[in-house]
Amino acid sequence: MRRTFTGAILAIIMAVAGCVTINVYFPEAAAQKAADQFIGNVLEDTQAPPKQPAPATDKKPVQPSASVLDLLIPAAYAADTPDIRVQTATTQAIGDRMKGRLRDGLKALLDSGGVGLSADGDLAVRDANAIALAQRAQASAWVVEDNRDRAALYREVANANGHPEWEGQVRATFARGWIERAPAGWYYRDAAGQWHRK
Repeated sequence: MRRTFTGAILAIIMAVAGCVTINVYFPEAAAQKAADQFIGNVLEDTQAPPKQPAPATDKKPVQPSASVLDLLIPAAYAADTPDIRVQTATTQAIGDRMKGRLRDGLKALLDSGGVGLSADGDLAVRDANAIALAQRAQASAWVVEDNRDRAALYREVANANGHPEWEGQVRATFARGWIERAPAGWYYRDAAGQWHRK
């Protein structure tokens, strides 16, 4: 009886350890940092001065307690912790095109509220009446072109990191970044479809 119980425990530990070493999680923090750098580069002429960092406190950070699994398999977990790569020749070209469209007039459309950011990482025409009639066709074309580049960007980042299945997570990470780094006065649409002004 005791031998069977010990064998069952060992089998469970080996199964859990196998799952941890096989699964490579999406590195959310690294992805957000990389996305912020890319977005900051694209929006560099539209951004407000950076916020001042919070003052340092004398408190020591609380150390999390280790679980049994952390004690058993920390090396396997650390070995599967990837960085995220955003800078490639393709993403550089995409960023350059996006900056060009902003300079050519897309920034003015975002400033006026005619175009806004959406929760899915794309652009959308928010208010056609805020766009001069003569500019509406060009505005629609810029939105389509920018969204095409955004889709290519998210796909390229996932592929450049060897995980095409991360494309949706890359898109979600960039979507948050675009909204967070957008200048004051730009509009964004939340997941429920409601428009808000920053």
